[in-house]
Amino acid sequence: MLKTDTANPAERKRGSGVRVVYESLRDEILDLTLAPGSPIDEVQLAERFNMSRTPIREALVRLAGEGLVETLPNRSTMVSNIDFLNLHTFFDALTLMYRVTTRLAAQNHAAGDLERIRAHQAQFAAAVEAQQALAMIATNREFHAAIAEAGRNPYYTGLFLRLLDEGRRLLRLYYQSFDDRLPQEFVDEHEAMITAIAARDVEAADRLARSHANQIVRQIQQFFARDARQDIAL
Repeated sequence: MLKTDTANPAERKRGSGVRVVYESLRDEILDLTLAPGSPIDEVQLAERFNMSRTPIREALVRLAGEGLVETLPNRSTMVSNIDFLNLHTFFDALTLMYRVTTRLAAQNHAAGDLERIRAHQAQFAAAVEAQQALAMIATNREFHAAIAEAGRNPYYTGLFLRLLDEGRRLLRLYYQSFDDRLPQEFVDEHEAMITAIAARDVEAADRLARSHANQIVRQIQQFFARDARQDIAL
């Protein structure tokens, strides 16, 4: 028996509108076109997208759930700030989750997990080749999400996805530090992690994941330090 679409046209149109607003604002936030702390005006968005404020609000709720926007006590909305002062604690947690999830994937993965991981790696490699930063961010997330899911611990997976989502704008800065021309060696690092997982080499998986996380952290820190030096007025 064929499944029929019971949603009426108005509901489908609203759902489509929410998706358009969400994806447009998400990309602008991740690409830093909308800077951290920027105000978001529902009226202006409604005019821009030529739709009512209801789908605008639904899109903003979804973005808030991903930590990309926040509602202030006066009910106004702004792009979430990046907590630069506590980045060290974020980096510590991120590095730990890279290690834990990759170790568990090496220990617990099934054949189907490897297929999904390799599929996401192929998409990431294609995005790197095309120098498409937002695609690199999205496919990198899905690659590491697939590794986490292969570890069979939903608590670690949930925490890691939260950290990956919160770090998407930092990852944008990371790619920007390479002018979006990410070196092939970082694609190769993913391949090495897959090889270790496939071989069920837990210690190698841990070592590679830690090295992978550490070089990301170092590059971002160097990027911030470089920008700080450039801001000094003489």
